[in-house]
Amino acid sequence: MIRISLLTGELVFTALWLLCRAAVWVRQGRIDWKREAELLLMYINLAVLIRFVFYPFFKVNGQVQPLVIDPDKLFPPRINCIPFRNIIDYEIRREAVINIIGNICLFIPTGILLPVLYRRLDSFRKVLSAGAGLSLVIEIIQLLLPNSVTDIDDLILNTAGVAIGYGIYTLVKSRKGKDGNRKTDSASV
Repeated sequence: MIRISLLTGELVFTALWLLCRAAVWVRQGRIDWKREAELLLMYINLAVLIRFVFYPFFKVNGQVQPLVIDPDKLFPPRINCIPFRNIIDYEIRREAVINIIGNICLFIPTGILLPVLYRRLDSFRKVLSAGAGLSLVIEIIQLLLPNSVTDIDDLILNTAGVAIGYGIYTLVKSRKGKDGNRKTDSASV
């Protein structure tokens, strides 16, 4: 059995992030500090996702419980391919609501950040695909975690969160564009 504390998990993630960024710096021959500051937002977003997706939501004595990987319990993996079956099966309605809201809210920042940080993600379809892809990767990783369920509900709700985030992004962008036009119009009077 392998136990990975939250601190260890986040340090491993940070090391992998820095290795990837270093590879980009070497390839480009320079460090774009402005871009790195922008990407720090995505790093924080992913670190929060790691915390709430892979580590137990509850704390014991104020401590986040470790991620437990037990190779003896990997098979058979727990997979739900029937939409909303697990949500309907919750015995306590409050837990179902927390699950729904949590899965959506966790991915709203992703829907906002993707088009801000990556110019190629310039449409709803592209942002939704990227967000759904990220959620799918998380669900596939959860196949390796015996205390987790790879769940179509999570994929659907996470993707809905990305869609909401993208909606917020486009709303702010359109508002910003209208405010810019007002300034231009009033300046010409």
